[in-house]
Amino acid sequence: MRRTALLAAAAALAVTGVVAPATAAAAKPPPGSESAVRSLADDPAQRAAAAADQAVASGLDDLRVSPNETYRRTAVTPGGGMYYVTYERSYKGLPIVGGDAVVVTDAGGRVRDTEAASGALPLGVPTSPTVGAETATATAKTVLSRVDDTAAPRLVVLAWGHKPRLAWEAVVSGIADGKPSIRHVFVDATTGEIADSYDQVKAGTGNGYYYGTVTINTSGSGTSYSMTDSTRSGIKCGGQNGSAYTGTDDSWGNGSGTNLETACVDALYGVQREWDMLRDWLGRNGINGSGGGFPARVGLADVNAYWNGSYTNFGHSQDNARQATPIDVVAHEFGHAIFQTTPGAAGSGNENGGINEGTGDIFGALTEAYANNPNDPPDYQVGEEVDLVGDGPIRYMYNPSLAGDPNCYSSSIPSTEVHSAAGPLNHWFYLLAEGSSPGGGKPSSPICSGGPSSVTGIGIQKAGKIYMGALQRKTSTWKYVNVRTASLAAAVELYGASSPECAATKAAWSAAGVPAQSGEASCSSSGNDFSLSLSPTAGTVTPGQSATSTVATSTSSGSAQTVTLSASGLPSGATASFSPSSVTSGGSATLTIATSASTPSGTYTVTVTGSGSSGTHTASYTLTVSGTSGGRTFTNGTDYTINDLTTITSPITSTATGTAVSPVKLSITISHTCAEDLRIRLQGPNGTWYTVKSSGGLSCTSFGTRTYSVPVTQTAAGTWTLEVRDQYTYDTGYLDSWSITV
Repeated sequence: MRRTALLAAAAALAVTGVVAPATAAAAKPPPGSESAVRSLADDPAQRAAAAADQAVASGLDDLRVSPNETYRRTAVTPGGGMYYVTYERSYKGLPIVGGDAVVVTDAGGRVRDTEAASGALPLGVPTSPTVGAETATATAKTVLSRVDDTAAPRLVVLAWGHKPRLAWEAVVSGIADGKPSIRHVFVDATTGEIADSYDQVKAGTGNGYYYGTVTINTSGSGTSYSMTDSTRSGIKCGGQNGSAYTGTDDSWGNGSGTNLETACVDALYGVQREWDMLRDWLGRNGINGSGGGFPARVGLADVNAYWNGSYTNFGHSQDNARQATPIDVVAHEFGHAIFQTTPGAAGSGNENGGINEGTGDIFGALTEAYANNPNDPPDYQVGEEVDLVGDGPIRYMYNPSLAGDPNCYSSSIPSTEVHSAAGPLNHWFYLLAEGSSPGGGKPSSPICSGGPSSVTGIGIQKAGKIYMGALQRKTSTWKYVNVRTASLAAAVELYGASSPECAATKAAWSAAGVPAQSGEASCSSSGNDFSLSLSPTAGTVTPGQSATSTVATSTSSGSAQTVTLSASGLPSGATASFSPSSVTSGGSATLTIATSASTPSGTYTVTVTGSGSSGTHTASYTLTVSGTSGGRTFTNGTDYTINDLTTITSPITSTATGTAVSPVKLSITISHTCAEDLRIRLQGPNGTWYTVKSSGGLSCTSFGTRTYSVPVTQTAAGTWTLEVRDQYTYDTGYLDSWSITV
């Protein structure tokens, strides 16, 4: 990896997506006119493509190829203020597997970095096979125990990790080792032997945890609904036939661990949180980076979950009591989709596969932290809820050796099973996010031999940004040393070479045993830094109220600097302000988080960011919005004008005290301004719904308080959920819950 000088495209360059090769003797062109780049319709993506095309055509850095090779641009993906322009390469018209490349540019058309999976091919690579396509397909089938489907093989030049050779790439689908497999098999077109292969199906681990009543995006109206997300292209959930589940109302699942519709509620909740995390924290547009996603299936008859290249599939726990659809498992499997749709796609070999598996774990941890659901508090364990086969978590990111996986990189990683080979990447990410001794109830993390004495974490959001920036530089031949250099380049790009973030990225890799590489980005600390803290770090409000906290800064080293404050992660209807909005390190400001009447109940992690000349630091504030406020408005229905449930004057209460008796009578008190034709129900802790009121309207002139009571014929301690809907169209107008003790 090399940092490159300013390179702007010439105005005359046609942006066609096909770039002519440069000879080995080609010289780097002089910098062009930036105004020439801007003449390309003043479109930053077009400027990025033009600059990258020019870099490729001139053979910049490792992009230099032989006269027989041609690059073809495949995508321009924005992210974090940068553009990642990806290319495929061909040799005499044949695709080169392992010939991909990435050029990183900024919005002004300046080339910032280049990555190439392999260098120029030697002259004389054959292009005429001596082994036929049918023979190659027959050989490829031998890797599966059962073959269900095959595709016509294509002739390629295989340049992965060995001397380039002519090969047939055959795709065979079926069963391998008792599990689904879609295997890309490369058969040497000269000798007929299998040269390499990789499995498109990426298996994961499962967790059958349920998140209770959650809001998910679906589609439909009236009496026809579908578990298809109308706001996130490609996201839907259903059974093994690939069709989304449908229903006559927009209320899904029954909370049972064996109910597949309930599994889809959890799956949609998880991938929708991952989509939002990618947008809000990492600046990525959808799972695939261009506004798209992939379907999820449930009901897999296996103690497993996997990604097969086009959809995710989720099975169940070994005791068949829970489905494998919690946040970290769902986000892990869709993390494979992110790995596949970033440059270089998925490569071959156990080391590359281990990085792929670690990527899934990283996105699982990021999504779990973003969702911050109290039913599944954020942690760095994988599969901790499911107890998949009766022995606890599947992997521990902070100490992989607890599950028998390597903490440290070594020469044995290329021959280590892929889930175990994820150990060093998981270890690095935890060290970068939390540090070796994070405190606050988080576990300490060991440091590998030869590493620094300690590592100071930078927070999971920053760690995620750095890893996302590294993924945008990925090539198909990625190994651990490539992840190290790519992440350091991303840290410099995001935070600067003298930033604590760059230093932490480097220290975390050394602490995970991945050695420094020649030419990697230098983290030259300026010795100038500041710290950021909040007091208090949490607060509880009802909708319409405000919470405050003091943001304190101090100069931890070097000279004082100006720190600009901002906040992210706010719930709907809430705003954050700072007084003053910037301080000199050593000073403090008041943070005010104001909620509106429409801010939904829940617990939210608000990230406060301080930006200074030495880099940025963050602190977290936990905002809990509870209770109710006025102005709960129903969706307009066809049979009424508006229903406004203004307040719940008291939470769900019980007439019984102490030990529950049967029956137990619960009562709800509702104040209303106009409520007619309502259905009001309570859901008990056991998941059963009890009808409070099912028909008959309340006159719009009947202002005041109405009290409804429902007898419950079993123990009622736990969390009860109140639901109010329009009686005829079932439009949801209010849904909330309280925890009571009977």
